[in-house]
Amino acid sequence: MIASNPQLASVERASESSPPQASTMTELVSGIFDDAQTLVRQQIDMLRAEFREDIVRTKRALELGSIGLVMMTIGGLCLVAFLVNVISDQFAISMWASCLIVGASLLVAGLGFVVAARSSFKTFSPLPDKSINAIRENLTWKTQPQS
Repeated sequence: MIASNPQLASVERASESSPPQASTMTELVSGIFDDAQTLVRQQIDMLRAEFREDIVRTKRALELGSIGLVMMTIGGLCLVAFLVNVISDQFAISMWASCLIVGASLLVAGLGFVVAARSSFKTFSPLPDKSINAIRENLTWKTQPQS
């Protein structure tokens, strides 16, 4: 029967010429460590890829927040003194009341930009959730006893 199938005949001859190799404990442990290293490398690569995906959205949200902060600072430093004096002179109100009006207006404008940046951050997570969940799954798989 072996002679009728040349592939089986070559497999049979190969198994007759070399004894079956039994894995030693050292080889098994080495294989486990190699697999663990491969898994860790893959997890790190996945973390990097996920981080790169979210970097564009994070950059955009930071741009909005930065614009808001810059506008608040410039507006606060350059126009406060001018606006306070103009309001005080034009409307014949006290200096403290005109300071209150200008300060509240700048605060509301700055808060608008901060709220826009915050809502932009709420639409996505800047952390690599998929990779973290995969690592957790792998750790629970390794710590659970095999049945």
